[in-house]
Amino acid sequence: MAETILVTGSTGFIGKRMLSYLAEAGVMIRVFLRPESAGGGVPEGVEVVRGSFSDPEALSRAVRGVDRIVHLAGLTKALDEPGYDAGNVMPVQNLLDAVRKYNPTLKRFLFVSSLTAAGPASEGIYGVRESDLPHPVSAYGRSKLRAEALCLASSADIPVTIVRPPAVYGPGDRDVLQVFQMLSSGVLVTAGSTARQRFSMIYVDDLVNGIMMAAQSDKAVGGIYYITSRHSCSWDEIITASRNILGFKKLYRVSLPKPLVFFVGMVIGSAGSLSGKPALISRDKANELVQDYWVCSPDQAELDFGFTALTSLAEGVAKTIGWYRRSGWL
Repeated sequence: MAETILVTGSTGFIGKRMLSYLAEAGVMIRVFLRPESAGGGVPEGVEVVRGSFSDPEALSRAVRGVDRIVHLAGLTKALDEPGYDAGNVMPVQNLLDAVRKYNPTLKRFLFVSSLTAAGPASEGIYGVRESDLPHPVSAYGRSKLRAEALCLASSADIPVTIVRPPAVYGPGDRDVLQVFQMLSSGVLVTAGSTARQRFSMIYVDDLVNGIMMAAQSDKAVGGIYYITSRHSCSWDEIITASRNILGFKKLYRVSLPKPLVFFVGMVIGSAGSLSGKPALISRDKANELVQDYWVCSPDQAELDFGFTALTSLAEGVAKTIGWYRRSGWL
């Protein structure tokens, strides 16, 4: 009999690709949606349970009878630390409590965390490894790390696995879209030291494959893994991969110095606080943007369950830009 997998965050960029992957794999899918969610893009035949992460009854219906849980839901923007905890820590705690009570034989609870929980690397070639001590530099990263701690504290009675993706790109993503829009216009504005910065990236389909490999690997129980491409990228490599596809010849590059980025983040973030809505950039988010090396190593994932990202940067960029154009986004 096919397994049943519960997916949270299924209406997001990664979640939609996860549903497509699972549907093709022939597993039974259940999703947990907020009451107000339109549920657009949920494939036919998927079981939908609606409720909030603060509703024990709804969570009991969500977790009963499933074989594995992939927890993708999370909050990337909030006004303050308690706001991030409400979106990233509380849901994990309540899901784990529901599993203990209503599904004690669950095969795996996979938590999708973030590289920001570990913090940036000290160099840009090898990157951070799972054995390195975490040092998150933002409220978002700290909330993800607290959620990880809850998972690890539950590992004695719940088989948990944590994955930490870096920057994720691909069809449907709106964050990296902004970079391609700037490149297409011939002006690239970045924060911090553009010449020094390197970052890990992964194409969304590779990430989804890695998540499910981790969720099904016995060796991954109780572990934390970076699911990432083998090589880190520089801004020059992103530009080179995009140039022929986007067709820009001249590119004006503007690197905003760190003090200016922090000042802009403080001003815009303060305006967001006054309005009661999270701003696109804040002093806290600025601290993420100016880091030199958001780089991590895929070695442990390859060693423990054979994960290798198959999509090259050039191929991934071409697929992504092609999708943006077909969808009228670019």
